[in-house]
Amino acid sequence: MPPLITPQDLAAIAGEADVRILDVTYFLDDPDGAKARRGFEDGHIPGARFLPMGALADPDSDLPMTLPPAEHFAHALSEAGVGHADRIVLYDRSPLHSAARVWWLLSLFGAESVALLDGGLEAWAAAGHPVTIGPAGAPEAPGLFLAQADLARVRSLREVRTRVEAGDAQIVDARSPGRFAGAEPEPRPGVEPGHIPGALNLPYSRLFEADGRWKFPDAIAAEFAAAGVDPAKPMVATCGSGITACVLAFGAERIGGLMPVYDGSWTEWGSDPSTPKAKDA
Repeated sequence: MPPLITPQDLAAIAGEADVRILDVTYFLDDPDGAKARRGFEDGHIPGARFLPMGALADPDSDLPMTLPPAEHFAHALSEAGVGHADRIVLYDRSPLHSAARVWWLLSLFGAESVALLDGGLEAWAAAGHPVTIGPAGAPEAPGLFLAQADLARVRSLREVRTRVEAGDAQIVDARSPGRFAGAEPEPRPGVEPGHIPGALNLPYSRLFEADGRWKFPDAIAAEFAAAGVDPAKPMVATCGSGITACVLAFGAERIGGLMPVYDGSWTEWGSDPSTPKAKDA
């Protein structure tokens, strides 16, 4: 299964026994997932299940949506009826394109086949495929998800600070130009505006067409180049809280690169009084 599939591709395999379709919508103003769940019940792909992103975060961390321990992640996926060997298709209805975050988590923890539905539920419905209203049924049986973390996909504050001091990695920030420059206030209290010194700005929205579909690889490569990013050199993705950085990571893999994610992102860096901060365009 390719990492990005069309509604037609999904319709062709949706009924097969090892296919799991997950709505992983997440909104910043909806930390417990209640709003996202209501949206799922208002309309979802037949056979899909709703998986709140809060269930995939470290419950003991002070930071939002932080990478959880492997056993926590494995339990959440198994309870949702998902196994590591299943073919897993993700979609969302969020302006954050939150499915990319769950793709990153699944890839990091060893899922064998994960894809994003290009254009999400809107593209599915526009293509004439049916939409189901109401809650999803419980899984017939728990899945068997065996999680083992691939730490090559993630970076800590200490690791990023080392790279900044050495100047040997491209730190790429997915936030808007205003937030990157420190011209807009941060949405979380105690977080100073600005960006990591030396970082490049590639807003995640630039990787999508107006209708929410992903741009083709050559167009994604052009966006990386326009932001001054060379995918052949070491890269680290960052954003506000580690969600939209995963959009950049997925985009990088679409053009043959590997882009680890700084999981704490600006929420961690910007709230730490010991870290250097820059405020410029």
